[in-house]
Amino acid sequence: MSTATLSASAPLTLTPGAIVELKKLKEQQEISADFGLRIGVEGGGCAGMNYILGFDQKKEGDSEYEIEGIRIFMNKAHGLYLAGMEIDFKSGLDARGFTFNNPNATSTCGCGSSFSA
Repeated sequence: MSTATLSASAPLTLTPGAIVELKKLKEQQEISADFGLRIGVEGGGCAGMNYILGFDQKKEGDSEYEIEGIRIFMNKAHGLYLAGMEIDFKSGLDARGFTFNNPNATSTCGCGSSFSA
């Protein structure tokens, strides 16, 4: 059984700040071209579900997208929770790191890394 092929448009967006930071991380960590950015969810966290964000290889059942030259891998089942989400990178005095603006979240935790839907 083969994995899913490259889909037309991603169900989520990356801001320009997130794109710059992800490309910088990939270069600094010398991550090979067969790795892409895995975006997903898993059970846990104070609000019920945690976001998954990290470089990984494509797995069986993944959908693959491309945003500004960044390969995105996402388990098809996670699309329900991630459709319409925007990932940004903040580097200000009050916060530094990736943030998730998810219209599907009915509540989030104080740190923004977990949610419920």
